[in-house]
Amino acid sequence: MNKAGKPGYSPLCTNKWKPGVCKLPVIKCSVCSYSLYAPITDDIIRQHLRGEITAGIYPLLVDNRCHFLAIDFDDADWLEDARAVLQTCLDNALPAALEISRSGEGAHLWLFFANATLARDARRLGAALISATCARTRQLALKSYDRLFPNQDAMPNGGFGNLIALPLQKEPRDLGRSVFVDENLQQLPDQWAFLENIRPLPQSLIVVPAKPLQPA
Repeated sequence: MNKAGKPGYSPLCTNKWKPGVCKLPVIKCSVCSYSLYAPITDDIIRQHLRGEITAGIYPLLVDNRCHFLAIDFDDADWLEDARAVLQTCLDNALPAALEISRSGEGAHLWLFFANATLARDARRLGAALISATCARTRQLALKSYDRLFPNQDAMPNGGFGNLIALPLQKEPRDLGRSVFVDENLQQLPDQWAFLENIRPLPQSLIVVPAKPLQPA
């Protein structure tokens, strides 16, 4: 919630709105010399899981690397399209996590990396997954495919890139949303065990076309 009372996401700066220090809205946080961003802590995660706050993450690091790729599906055909891309991941031995979005009307497909990876390479992997899925299914663009996170190859000037909400926040979770599901879109019974057992992708499986994806 911002100072005007409107909901939304923003970087958590411990100097935000501090009199004599913070210059919002005249000076943006990303170019403010007094920015002091709060680190992620166990308490922040607990608040998110309890529904006290909704935490999000900016995938891009300052060196234009990232630790994950998320593919966003929205609109009418999101269910079929998300399942199709998940199947392409499975066919190519790419461990992926499919999450129903907070609204319940879309999905995110997550792939986690063993090491910080260039956003450019991560996004190429995402594009290759979309292309391989189209070749395997309908030879057309997936109508519900919205965008990739990260949404840029490099950190934009004066910004942080695109933010994605973290899953498993209590309020939507209680409604069966923002949770991880199987290939039949059934909620996994133990979310924590599922996440703990996901194998992060090594660099050799991320760089495209080092190992071209198969339509199967």
